[in-house]
Amino acid sequence: MRGFSRFAWAVLAANVAVITWGALVRATGSGAGCGQHWPTCRGEVVPRSPALETVIELTHRTTSALVLVLVVALLVWAWRVFPRGHAVRRTAVLTVVFMVLEALLGAALVLFGWVAKDASAARLVVMPLHLTNTLLLLASITLTAAWAHEHGGLGRPEQRRGGGLLAAAAIAMIVVGITGAFAALGDTLFPATSFGDGLKQDLAAGSHVVLRLRILHPVASAVGAALLATAAVLAPRRRPDPAVRRAGTVLLALVLIQLAAGALNLYLLAPVWMQLVHLVLADLTWVALVVLASMALGKGRQAEGVVGSVAAA
Repeated sequence: MRGFSRFAWAVLAANVAVITWGALVRATGSGAGCGQHWPTCRGEVVPRSPALETVIELTHRTTSALVLVLVVALLVWAWRVFPRGHAVRRTAVLTVVFMVLEALLGAALVLFGWVAKDASAARLVVMPLHLTNTLLLLASITLTAAWAHEHGGLGRPEQRRGGGLLAAAAIAMIVVGITGAFAALGDTLFPATSFGDGLKQDLAAGSHVVLRLRILHPVASAVGAALLATAAVLAPRRRPDPAVRRAGTVLLALVLIQLAAGALNLYLLAPVWMQLVHLVLADLTWVALVVLASMALGKGRQAEGVVGSVAAA
């Protein structure tokens, strides 16, 4: 199972990279680089003399197709090496489902023109769906990698103490992600020249709804960070295990780093490179939470197996 685990972690890393490039597409306004064409680009498979925006968008599409192939390969491998009923089979199936939904949501954004400088209500509806699906995709790949051993899967009901807190932390992080996506879109559509200017934009009468939503992100981040920190501290106490304790420590460290990165992003007026760093840290924090949950709520030897899987990867 060691080879499968290494491959699953590599698939996870590839997806994080593609998601980060997708954020670059949004931040640079390159979503319309291929026009309202999908899966072709401006009606061609490989456009001739493409503009920079087209290259950025086409690169995202190409790498997205490659990770789709990887997750299908992950499913086939899981089906061949794990017995019927094993948790990895289920998470591998979910990974493919979320990957297909990710592609369809991305296609809808392009085909309906909900990209670049579009600020329509439809885009504001699709964005949280896209973000939530992305997090569920990362969670399913993480669980596929973490449970790739004999004792993978959730433990008995009495072994799941603290599951409510971890679930609340996960929901909070999804909300933080959604408000963060609105904030990032606001920074792209309505860039500010200073912190004060940005605050005036948010509070001005008649300001666009995305600006009014942007101000929710700091509040959601504070609440989410508190829940994540609480889960990072309490989960190891309810499931005493050195590996669970280390997972909690990693999660707590990432939460603190992410808070600092968010403050720096705000101070610097959200330059593209800082938006990408902020997103990668958010993805890593989400993965750390999923790993902690898989250990804290797993079977008796779950933590040992997860640590072995990560070390092997």
